Amino acid sequence: MFLNLWTLIFTTFAGVLALYFYYSLKKLNIFQNHGIPYKSPMPIFGNQTPVIFRKIYMGHLIEKLYNENSKAKYFGLFDFMNPVIVLRDMELIKTVTVKNFENFPNHKIFFDESWEPLFSKNLFALQNEKWHNVRTLLSPAFTSSKMKIMYKLISECAINFAEFLSNDKKAREMIEMKSAFTRYTNDVIATCAFGISVDSMKNPNNEFYLMGKEATDPVKVALKFFFLRSFPIIMKFFNIRLISNAIDRFFTEIIRSTIKTRDNNGITRPDMLQLMMDSRGKEGNKIDLTPEEMTAQAFIFFFAGFDPVSTNMSFAAHELAVNPNIQSRLQEEIDSVLRATNGEPTYEAINGMEYLDAVLNETLRKHPIVPFLDRVCNKRFELPATLPDAKPITMEPGMTIWIPVSAIHSNPDYYDEPEKFNPDRFLSNGTANNKSMTFLTFGIGPRQCIGNRFAILETKVVLFHLLAKCNFKVCSKTNEPLILSKKTFARNSEGGFWMKIEKRNK
Repeated sequence: MFLNLWTLIFTTFAGVLALYFYYSLKKLNIFQNHGIPYKSPMPIFGNQTPVIFRKIYMGHLIEKLYNENSKAKYFGLFDFMNPVIVLRDMELIKTVTVKNFENFPNHKIFFDESWEPLFSKNLFALQNEKWHNVRTLLSPAFTSSKMKIMYKLISECAINFAEFLSNDKKAREMIEMKSAFTRYTNDVIATCAFGISVDSMKNPNNEFYLMGKEATDPVKVALKFFFLRSFPIIMKFFNIRLISNAIDRFFTEIIRSTIKTRDNNGITRPDMLQLMMDSRGKEGNKIDLTPEEMTAQAFIFFFAGFDPVSTNMSFAAHELAVNPNIQSRLQEEIDSVLRATNGEPTYEAINGMEYLDAVLNETLRKHPIVPFLDRVCNKRFELPATLPDAKPITMEPGMTIWIPVSAIHSNPDYYDEPEKFNPDRFLSNGTANNKSMTFLTFGIGPRQCIGNRFAILETKVVLFHLLAKCNFKVCSKTNEPLILSKKTFARNSEGGFWMKIEKRNK
């Protein structure tokens, strides 16, 4: 009996293993049969083995493969054991993401609507016609006129933040800037998306900030995302969600109560929630969002704005601290605007600052938060041969394409001395002012980030007010030369962004 049991276990295991390798070899043949260069994958984890075991940052792995295949239009990569085609040729990237968008309109999504409602119902995860209708509905929230209205709300948060930080005695000795910037981004999104006024510097333990910090913890999110994508059945079995029930309930209740209060009292505010509320029952409107769908849109705005935007601000502050000549030049422009506006900078004045714009663009170029963009094939599409002696390949529905953002941003063919932080390249007479196709931080084509204007504006405003009052200085814990964290999917600094804040003598 005992022997028979082990025979059964061994036979089952051997059968599963044989089946696994049979399908794996079939997938390997996709690249082999078409002459597509690729690196042999490790079982189960594919080419991502060193990333999963924290040996290398994801962006650096893709850059390595990108540089090894410099002659090819695209190359193969195994995301676990799923074959992915990584595009190198810029014309081909434009063809896939813009000219033939209808063939590749969606992101690859791993979220079950019943299991992860906040993620499955938001704009990033929505697909096809539903995505198009919701994007059309939300787009007016991010026009220049709406940005101008929200500028006042953003400025109030930035002024309070700069005032607190410039007088903080601890910051004069040492401060971790990512932690500080998340408090600012929390307050901005709370007021602009949820209509809630919060001051996370004076009240560091407010519930909105603590819930946001828990929801967007980069290490936890990366780990949960990995297991959710790879082992969804196990995640459900152990009742583990990307967003916990407590966080789900918190944000859902905020939206429900805010909608009820505004409806009952006739309150209107210049924020994204109001735009969604005003669309209800509107003639000619193709979609009416439920409270749950409104919560999902507000949450993804919060999720994207809380951590990625604060990380970008941290990279900008780091580059200014280690490049004091660039910081001084930016402060000269800031001082000039303050004089011209009598200390009351307008929306137009800050948007017209050429060097501030160049500093931010160079930060986004050198430090793109996500290492790649993805698109999933919706309709059959033929890619040309990747090499002269290779065959074209027909993409079938469900197959995935990646666009390697950080590799393209680091390509010296597109940006001279890419490892150097050089804002001058983005000035009107610079070498990067015609590089729109190779500047991919916010995506490309119709699927590019809808909130990019908002993210840029809140970053410009906080840098303006901080540098008007303070200098960023390196300290003993400053990560220089910068080492990227291997623990997170999104780009981050190993050990944080440490520096000291010095009050300016003006």
